[in-house]
Amino acid sequence: MPTITRFEEIEAWKTARELTKMIYSITDEGKISKDFGLRDQIRRASVSIMSNIAEGFESKTQASFIRYLAIAKASAGEVRSQLYVAQDVKYLTEQQFTTLFQMAEKASRQLSRFIGYLETHPESRRIREDSAEYQV
Repeated sequence: MPTITRFEEIEAWKTARELTKMIYSITDEGKISKDFGLRDQIRRASVSIMSNIAEGFESKTQASFIRYLAIAKASAGEVRSQLYVAQDVKYLTEQQFTTLFQMAEKASRQLSRFIGYLETHPESRRIREDSAEYQV
């Protein structure tokens, strides 16, 4: 696996970013836009996926990174659960539900594979600072 130097290079983060954009767009219209509790919670959960990947990447140890990735995966599960609520109360079309659900599942699978890789390659390094210059 090539060295990842920025969290923006992580495929699961890219998927979570796309999911978050879609969640924000869909929750800006229709009945779900007026259900402030559900709207805000599903938005927070989707943002949490992205944020925990980024925060974990910037953390000091690989063990900490894995822990943050697990939290991001849990947030993907939370998004899927909230999508069921939105579907059950008819805030989403079947197509919207399916698209968002598949995207959340994809992020979850990517996170699982990434966690598995990091757990089986404890010697791998996420960040290389070969040419880093620090100014104070």
